Amino acid sequence: MSTTRLVDVASLPGAQEADERAAELALRLPPELAPLARIALDYRWAWDPDGPELFRSLDPHAWEINAHNPVRQLADIAPHTASLAVADATTRERIARLARVLEDDRARPEALIEGLDGPVVFVCAEFGVHRSLPIYSGGLGVLAGDVLKAASDEGLPMIGVGLLYRKGYFQQRVDRAGLQHEYWIQIMPERLPTVQVLDPRGAPLRLTFPLFDREVAFHVWRVEVGRVPLYLLDTELDENDPLDRWITARLYEGNPETRLGQYGLLGIGTVRALRALGIDPGVLHFNEGHPALAALELAADSVASGEALDDALAAARDRCVFTTHTPVAAGNEAYEPSSFLDAFADLPARLGMDDERFLDLCRTRPDTDEWPGMTPLALRMTRRANAVSLRHEQVAREMWRPLYDDRPADEVPITHVTNGIHLPTFLSGPMRALLDRHLGDEWADRAADPATWAPVDEIPDEELWAARNDARRDLVEYVKAKSIEDRLLRGEDPGSVKAVAETFAVDTLTLGFARRIATYKRLFLLTYDPERVRRILAEGPPVQLVVAGKAHPLDDNAKHMLVDVFRLSHAAGITNRVAFLENYDLSVAAPIVGGCDVWLNVPRPPLEASGTSGMKSASNGGLNLSVLDGWWYEGYDAGDGDRNGWEIDGAAGDAEDEAVQDARHAHALYDLLEHQVIPLFYDRGDDGIPHRWLAMVKRSLRTNGPRFSAARMVEEYAGRIYPPTRT
Repeated sequence: MSTTRLVDVASLPGAQEADERAAELALRLPPELAPLARIALDYRWAWDPDGPELFRSLDPHAWEINAHNPVRQLADIAPHTASLAVADATTRERIARLARVLEDDRARPEALIEGLDGPVVFVCAEFGVHRSLPIYSGGLGVLAGDVLKAASDEGLPMIGVGLLYRKGYFQQRVDRAGLQHEYWIQIMPERLPTVQVLDPRGAPLRLTFPLFDREVAFHVWRVEVGRVPLYLLDTELDENDPLDRWITARLYEGNPETRLGQYGLLGIGTVRALRALGIDPGVLHFNEGHPALAALELAADSVASGEALDDALAAARDRCVFTTHTPVAAGNEAYEPSSFLDAFADLPARLGMDDERFLDLCRTRPDTDEWPGMTPLALRMTRRANAVSLRHEQVAREMWRPLYDDRPADEVPITHVTNGIHLPTFLSGPMRALLDRHLGDEWADRAADPATWAPVDEIPDEELWAARNDARRDLVEYVKAKSIEDRLLRGEDPGSVKAVAETFAVDTLTLGFARRIATYKRLFLLTYDPERVRRILAEGPPVQLVVAGKAHPLDDNAKHMLVDVFRLSHAAGITNRVAFLENYDLSVAAPIVGGCDVWLNVPRPPLEASGTSGMKSASNGGLNLSVLDGWWYEGYDAGDGDRNGWEIDGAAGDAEDEAVQDARHAHALYDLLEHQVIPLFYDRGDDGIPHRWLAMVKRSLRTNGPRFSAARMVEEYAGRIYPPTRT
C-alpha cells in the first residue's frame, strides 16, 4: 500500500463544491437527518445493504416518484415526514451507521499499482452508476459503473471521465401492436447527486475544444462514486449554438456530426479537462474507442512543447490502454473521410502531420480509401489492448489482423480481461442475506477468491430454496405491478389486465431474457417456432417467461423482433405466461436477474463479446441456458457430469449458414427446455425441494461467483493492463 494518495477524493476539484451543496441541503433538514445530505451526494450509499432502504423508508411513495434520487428525496421531504423519521430509532441508527461506513471507506489506505505515479483515468461514453443518473444505455455503461464501484471497493487510484447527457438515453413505450416508440426526458443536474466544478473565481469552470473550425465551450460536473470521482463534460452552455449544445443532449445520437462532436469532447475535451483540474494521469484507459482522440491530444501537447512528432506519438501511446467491447460493426463505426477531417481539422495541424497520415492512424489499412474510425486509432495509440472475454480475444485478434500487417492471429497483441459484475449492486436481498450467513464476515471483500465460495456447498438446500423462492416472489410481485401499469398505459381493458397479471405465479419455473435488443442477440429465437413455444408455455408443467429490452431507435430489425415477442405475450392461451416489461433499465433489471430461475441467452456466435446479464443471474442463484459465446464460453462447466448450467453449441460460428444455424439453435433451446430444464426443476424430493436442481445452483455459484466478479476484473486490470510496459 502507498502512503501518498494518488486520488484524494476530498481534495480534488469539486470536493469543496460538494461540501457546500451538502451544507445547503442539510439546512432543509432536522439536525438528526442532516448527515443524510452528505451521504446523498456519494453513490457509495447505493451499494450498502441499508442505503437504498434508508432513503426509501423516509417516504416510499416519493422515492418511486423521484426515481430513487436521494437528493430530491431530501429536498422535497415534508416536515411531518421528517418528524416521523427523526422519531424512529432505527432510522437514526441507520443514518449513523451509514455515515460511519462512508467515512471509514474514504480513510482506507490506497492500493498501489506497480509503476504508476498518477491515477488511472477511466474514460467511457456512458456510465451506469445508478438509475437516478440516467447517462447509460446498456451493458457498456453498466460495466463502466461497475468498474468505478469495484475500484472504490479495492482502493484503486481511479478517476472516471464521461459526458453529461442532458436527455440521457431514450425512454421506451410500446403500443398495442408491439411497436416501440421513443421519447426523452430532460435531466436537471442541479437536482441530481452532481455538483458543478468551479474555477478559482467561483464561476463554473469553462473550457473549450475545437470542432469543425470553431471552439465549443463546455463545463465540468462531478459525481462521487465512493472513493472514485467521476467528472462529466457538458456543452449545454448558452454561448454555444444549438448544434453544439446538442453534443451532450442524447446518448448515441444517430446524427454523424453530433457523434463526431461527442468523440471530440470525450477525447480532446478529457485531456483539456484533466489539465485544468490539475490531474496528471498515470494511465488513460479508453473503455471502447470513443475517447481515442485523447491520445492525439496528449501528443499535440508534447509537440507544442517542442517534442518531435514521432517521439510525441510514442510517449502518448505509452500513457494509454484500450478495451474493445464488440466485434459488431455498429460498435466500430467509421466516418466519411472529408467529414472526419472537417471535424478535427485543427488536430493534424497541431500535430504537424498531413491529413493522410492523420487518416491512416484511424484506418485498419493505411494508404487506402478506407473510412476512418476510432477503434483503429485506439489500437494504434495505446500500449496495451484487451478484449472482454477469452472468446472475444480470439475473435478480436482475427478481426484486427489487417491493422497488424496481416500477421497470424496468435501474434496480434490483443489480450483479454473478462468482464465481471459488482456483486453488492446486483445481489437480491434474499441471496445477499443467505450468502452473508454462510460465507463469513466481509465475504464480499474476498469475492474474487474461489475459497470464499467453497462454503456454498454446505448451505442447506432448505435455506437455498427458501432464498430462491423469496427472490422469485419479489420478481412476481414486481411483474404484476409493472405489467398492469404498462398495459393500462397502452389503453388495454382494465379487467383483462388485472386478470392476466394476477395469474403470474410465485411457484412457477421462471425464464428470463432481458438485455439491449440488437439483431445479433437473436430475440427472435424465442418465437422461431410459435406453436412449439406455445406448447412449452401452455402445456405440461407450468413455465412463465419475463422479457425486457430496448431496441436502438434506428435498428428496425430489432424493433420487428420486439413486435414478435410482444405478440407472444398477447397470444391466446399463454397471455398469463409471458410478461413483456417496458423501458428496460437498471431498476427493471434488478428484480429480473434476482428472481429468474433460468437466464436465456442466444446470441449469434461469435458476436457476443462478453455479456454480463447472465453473470448477474448466476450470482443470484439463477442457472444459465446459453449459446457458448462471450463469457459463457468460459463460465460453462460440465465437470464430471455435474454441470453448472446448459450450453448450446456455438462452435460452428461464421462457417455455418445463418438460417441453418438459427434453426439448429432454436430447436436446441426448445429441446433443452422440454427434456432437461423443466423436468429437473419439477423433480422434487419428499420434502418438496428440487435437490438436483439446487446442486446445479450451488455449482454455478461456486464456479461463477469468483470468476465473474468485478473485484477479480479490476484486480486483473491493476495487475496486467495498467502497469507500464517493461523495456
